[in-house]
Amino acid sequence: MPSPAFSAAPTADPAVLALPQHTPLVAAVRDGLVESVHYGSAVALGPDGTAAATAGDPQAPFYPRSSLKPLQAVAMVRAGLKLPADLLALAAASHSGAAAHRDGALRILDMHGLAATDLENSTDLPYGTAEREDWLRAGGQATRITQNCSGKHAAMVATCAINGWPVAGYLHPTHPLQQLVAHTVTELTGEQPAALSTDGCGTPLFALTLGGMARAFGRIAHAAASAGKDDDGSAEAVVGLAMQRHPEMVAGERRDVTDLMRLLPGSVAKDGFEGVQLVGLADGSAVAVKISDGGDRARMPATVRLLEALGQDTDELAAIATAPVLGGGHEVGRLQATDFLNHNTLSAPVNEAL
Repeated sequence: MPSPAFSAAPTADPAVLALPQHTPLVAAVRDGLVESVHYGSAVALGPDGTAAATAGDPQAPFYPRSSLKPLQAVAMVRAGLKLPADLLALAAASHSGAAAHRDGALRILDMHGLAATDLENSTDLPYGTAEREDWLRAGGQATRITQNCSGKHAAMVATCAINGWPVAGYLHPTHPLQQLVAHTVTELTGEQPAALSTDGCGTPLFALTLGGMARAFGRIAHAAASAGKDDDGSAEAVVGLAMQRHPEMVAGERRDVTDLMRLLPGSVAKDGFEGVQLVGLADGSAVAVKISDGGDRARMPATVRLLEALGQDTDELAAIATAPVLGGGHEVGRLQATDFLNHNTLSAPVNEAL
């Protein structure tokens, strides 16, 4: 039976608007009963770029949201952006808004004779819970620097300054910077975008497939692993190494993406709003996850399950592969991946999984 579609203007592409055929990926189990289920789609690519495992509808186009940032950073490095590794990692970040993140964005601007007033991203409070509370206690308000994409936007205006491109209007899709980003995204993913939109911070956003995004992350991680061995000084290698060396700048303390890169040597990881997770590995393999309801808590259990399918030792990731389900302040269950690569059952009987 064909999937239903949203009602839309006659010019809309039915293939884009059709509902993806997602499958159960993660379940919340409370006292032996499945209480909630997160549906989604996922793919794991081997080093040669072929699919090693899939679930749901990995060919359905989706918006990668902030997981595009490493690809955008590659485009900027290709355009001549040169930053210390910690600041380049920040350019690929959805940061928590800690002092190091805020100061880093300002450093990028100052290095290129720019100011916060040159940024065109949206304003927001710090993304991290502790960072936001500290900021509010100090009397802080929503600003462009505290918004979690400020490192990327600082790098974007810096790239414009380096190339003599207009800084004002740098987010418009026809701006030379965004044209370069679009070309780079197409090259790294091997795909033409299925649709175009605008991300929450105001940046042009492309609809791609999980396979295409996984391919790009595999390229970045493999380039980083090859750097120094094959004289790989590519932009992919530069960005990948910066993220690996400064995972605290890519997200922040107490963030699962930072923890994953620390615990899984050679990995390049980035999350995105609406339940997106990408991980590239040193051999060029990669995994990609999209949670259909946008549930952030379901990203990592599904991601770790995919890494296992690639033969990765995930023992060190146990703490981020699940989360407790609480009752009265006590653990009464767990959040866990289903056996979605096989029969969409829990990976262990619920009475054993607890």
